[in-house]
Amino acid sequence: MTSTDPYLHEYFRRFGRPVDGEETHSVLFLIGSPGVSGGTYVILQHAMWLHEHGWDVEIATMLSDQGGAWHPALELLKVSSVEELDEREFDLAIATWWPTVYELPRVRARHYAYLVQSVEARFYGDELSAVHAQHLAELTYTFGLPIITIAQWMQVYLALRHRAPSFLVRNGIRKDIYTPLGPAVAPREPGKLRALVEGPLGVEMKNVDRAIQLAREGGADEVWLMSGSLGGRGCAADRVFERVPVEATPAIYRSCDVLVKLSRVEGMFGPPLEMFHCGGTAITYDVTGYDEYMVSGENSLVVPMDDEDAVVAAVRSLRTDLEFLQRLKTGAIATAARWPSWEASSEEFGRFVSALHRQAPRDYASTLLMIRGAQQEFA
Repeated sequence: MTSTDPYLHEYFRRFGRPVDGEETHSVLFLIGSPGVSGGTYVILQHAMWLHEHGWDVEIATMLSDQGGAWHPALELLKVSSVEELDEREFDLAIATWWPTVYELPRVRARHYAYLVQSVEARFYGDELSAVHAQHLAELTYTFGLPIITIAQWMQVYLALRHRAPSFLVRNGIRKDIYTPLGPAVAPREPGKLRALVEGPLGVEMKNVDRAIQLAREGGADEVWLMSGSLGGRGCAADRVFERVPVEATPAIYRSCDVLVKLSRVEGMFGPPLEMFHCGGTAITYDVTGYDEYMVSGENSLVVPMDDEDAVVAAVRSLRTDLEFLQRLKTGAIATAARWPSWEASSEEFGRFVSALHRQAPRDYASTLLMIRGAQQEFA
């Protein structure tokens, strides 16, 4: 906020709905890794929509990954490393993870933007190297880049903590595959409770290992694990599904009654919403972003952060009260019906990037110099 525009009228007016045009646009998404993750899925969905609507889209990665083409965008779009960008110029370069902001000075673009899916400083511990990463992550919100975010709590955080305005584009969902009707790996069994845990093992903030144990303690008849990483075969889950292609995940959701997801850090997580669409419910902590669509007692059960007794009690309540379980499933389906599709979400994303593209090029020299200076200061 500035003294010349105290109510941000001029700032937001620049991003009004543009008039459609036929010219070619080029956009570069800078990502951490092409490996399986919820955040990367969001980026690839928007990238696919832009590609289908006439944009020349490229993905540049900081890290390599051998996870395969788990999303169709990885086969349709050009994917290269940051080092391979050379001197090519883009209409728009979008950073999508805090380290990718520090790669922007290497990219020639008419405009730059920043997709913020979580407050990423929270991903780190308190050792010295992690503290440096926390500072670098927080600084990325202060460079004056146009910011798109995915949840209201992040809009509030950015505005109050960093005086950084941002644009909200909630994540959509694929209505074509996430449906209650369709194939299942195994049918749900009346009178029994099958719990699904989702996420990578061994990552503290995802808390997957403990979620498996608590689901068992709560009396779940079976506990399945769906993970984007390898290494889950020796865990305590009854069945393990690793690096599953997106199109195959609904059959796993449709086989289970409840998703037990006990993340400690989220932006706005997608798996509970995917489970809602497939006819199940969810148990989660009151992690940031849960209130975008979860209402405890109506479509899910939300318990206080790290209250493991409450998790066990929640699982037990669904195991012993099948009518309650069915009421939550019914509420979840109603919530799913109101949630936007990816087409609607990416159309909103496309309006923003089109409006940014249509603006006259601005001088980003001071922004890029600030980014370089911050990187060198904490190197």
